[in-house]
Amino acid sequence: MPELPEVETTMRGLAPLVGQPVAKVIIRHPTLRWPIPADLVHSLPQQTLKSLSRRAKYILAQFDTGYLLLHLGMSGRICLLAQDEPAAKHDHFDLHFADGQVLRLRDPRRFGAVLWAGAEPEQHALLTVLGPEPLESAFDGDWLYRQFRTRSAPVKNAIMDSHLVVGVGNIYASESLFRARIHPQTPANQLSRQACDRLAAEIKATLTDALAAGGSSLRDFFGADGNPGYFQQEYFTYARTGEACKICSTPIQNVRLGQRSTFFCPRCQPKP
Repeated sequence: MPELPEVETTMRGLAPLVGQPVAKVIIRHPTLRWPIPADLVHSLPQQTLKSLSRRAKYILAQFDTGYLLLHLGMSGRICLLAQDEPAAKHDHFDLHFADGQVLRLRDPRRFGAVLWAGAEPEQHALLTVLGPEPLESAFDGDWLYRQFRTRSAPVKNAIMDSHLVVGVGNIYASESLFRARIHPQTPANQLSRQACDRLAAEIKATLTDALAAGGSSLRDFFGADGNPGYFQQEYFTYARTGEACKICSTPIQNVRLGQRSTFFCPRCQPKP
């Protein structure tokens, strides 16, 4: 599933569209996770794309009368294509712009979303429940420490909870915990303030490094320009079960937490 760095990379790849008016909207298959609003075909043409932003794993495209909310789901891609690029089987939604470029949602599993969020997207039901952005100042060790006081769940599960902090998916949770030298099964409420400071810093560092590498390319993810990400080449633990730890050479282990594979080094991340 695309995580925060992949969504941010996709959003940045769409930057050439900012300032362009919409010429045409095509909805081929409206039945995604939620139905694509049919009236977009009539309401968006002639409106100009004014800006692009990201909230958690959602891309917000600002037009004259409000915001279009886009989500990649589990296997979706948003591609930036030429006007004459033929649609494929899983191409569900197009925004054709006046300069000939096309924003296209390609989503084989149909867990993505195209929704109208109105003039105040922060009030949309999907966004009001979200925690702080991990790369902003509101997220720090103090925030984690206060949130963890009432949480006995494993810390890996806690930092993947979007109510606590957004965008820390399975890959980056495993990598951040390794960098912070914290075992993923540690109950969140057992972490000291110093450990929370360390974890918050490593979440920020891991996501920043992933952004610089263009995200990770596992299975379906490519940026809007069709280029893959390269952060998977820097993984310490993720998907490296049985391989030697890059720090101490101990074999990486794998456990299931919250129905997700979780990777760690038993020596660098000892159990509490």
